[in-house]
Amino acid sequence: MPSLDQIAAFCDRRVRVRAIADFPGALNGLQAANSGRVTKIGAAVDAGAVPFALAAAAGVNFLIVHHGMFWDGAQPVTGANRARLQTLLDADCAVYSAHLPLDAHPKIGNNALIARALGLKVSGWGIPYQGTPIAALVDRAPSRMLLGKKLARLFPRGVTALEFGPAQPRRLAILSGSGSSCIAHLRAAGVDTLVTGELKQSAFNTAQEAGLNLYICGHYATEVFGVRALAQECAARFRLPWEFLDTGCPL
Repeated sequence: MPSLDQIAAFCDRRVRVRAIADFPGALNGLQAANSGRVTKIGAAVDAGAVPFALAAAAGVNFLIVHHGMFWDGAQPVTGANRARLQTLLDADCAVYSAHLPLDAHPKIGNNALIARALGLKVSGWGIPYQGTPIAALVDRAPSRMLLGKKLARLFPRGVTALEFGPAQPRRLAILSGSGSSCIAHLRAAGVDTLVTGELKQSAFNTAQEAGLNLYICGHYATEVFGVRALAQECAARFRLPWEFLDTGCPL
């Protein structure tokens, strides 16, 4: 039976968790230990009371998440915070988090896997965060009409399309989750079309003025890919079962 340390070390190496700078609250890596024994791996987009309860019910004792436990900084261990931790402890469940390392990874990252699911070939990476390019770039982009159809199939909960750019995109960027911070950098990267998870309302005016195509597909929906891929690889490597824990988040 593989140990917690073995599986966490595998994840560290696979997504280069120590080599990629991230937001301070990300705290990538093993965030909560269990007693050291792992029998089932789980994947969820978010850490939280519901994913932890789903993990406990499914017998998961190593949970991989994209959004970890500490985004809001230090918090008193009272009320909902205490209940959330108690669920983990009662289930003897460890939590491993990988945020930007699971966006930027060229093989099992969210952006690379979205491109693959759309049948697109990644030609390069751009729009860096603290030195790490995190957006997948596609030079041979499909027409706007075809791209819209592909996105609707991949994200059936709904896609919001702001189509103010060319009908035949010249360069496409894929950036899962929140793409608001990258809007100002698209033109410098030669990008006229962006596929992302969520945007601020001001992006509507920016898209009109800059002549951009923006496709908003859901923060949660664009970030299920990486955790599932890492969990699947861990399960195969250590010959363990795994399960994706879907919370049904529509945002």
